[in-house]
Amino acid sequence: MLTATYTLVALSVEQTNLRVSLHAVQQLVQKSYARQSALTEGQADYVCDTLRRLYESCQGRKLDRFLLPALRRAGAVANAPAEPLLCELDMLSRSAAEALGTACRLAAGSIASEDDVDAFCLAVERFCVALELRFDREERELFPIARGVIAGDAWFAVANQMLAYDAYREEHRGRVPPPASRAGRGEAAHRQGLPVSYLH
Repeated sequence: MLTATYTLVALSVEQTNLRVSLHAVQQLVQKSYARQSALTEGQADYVCDTLRRLYESCQGRKLDRFLLPALRRAGAVANAPAEPLLCELDMLSRSAAEALGTACRLAAGSIASEDDVDAFCLAVERFCVALELRFDREERELFPIARGVIAGDAWFAVANQMLAYDAYREEHRGRVPPPASRAGRGEAAHRQGLPVSYLH
C-alpha cells in the first residue's frame, strides 16, 4: 500500500496549503477588519477575491479530480459510510459557497456601519469554518474509507494521474489544466450544481 500512502500524503499536502491560505484570510478579518466601523471597497474586494480563489482551488483539487472518481469506481459510494459522508462534504461546500455569496453581495454594496462589518466578517468566518471542517472530515473519515476499498492497481492509476496532472501544470503554467477522466468530468459537472451566483 505504499502507493496509497504516497497518494494520501500528496492530497494532505494540498489540503495543508489551502488551510494556510484560509487561516491567513481568517486572521486578517478577525484581527483587522472586525475592529473597524466601516470597510473600504478595496478591503472588501480583496477578501472576496481571495475567498473566490480559495473556493475555486478547493473545487479543483486532486481529491475531487482523481480520488472521488476512484472511490465511485470501487463501488464505495453505494455503501455506508461513504455515501452519507460525501453528501455531508457536499453540504459543507455549499455552505462555503453560500457564505461567499453573502460576503460578495455585501461587498458590492457599502460596508459603512458596524453592523455591515459584523455581517461581512461573519460571512467570511462561515466560509473558512465550512472549508476547514470539510478538510478535517476528508482526512479523518474519507481517507480511511478510500484506503480500505480502493485496490492496489487503482491506487497506482490514481498516483499516475496525479503525477501527469502535476507535470502538465508545470509545463503549461497559467493555462487551463487538461480535462480529468470521464468520471472526473462527471464530478466536475456535479460540482457545478453548487451555488455559484457569486461569480456574476
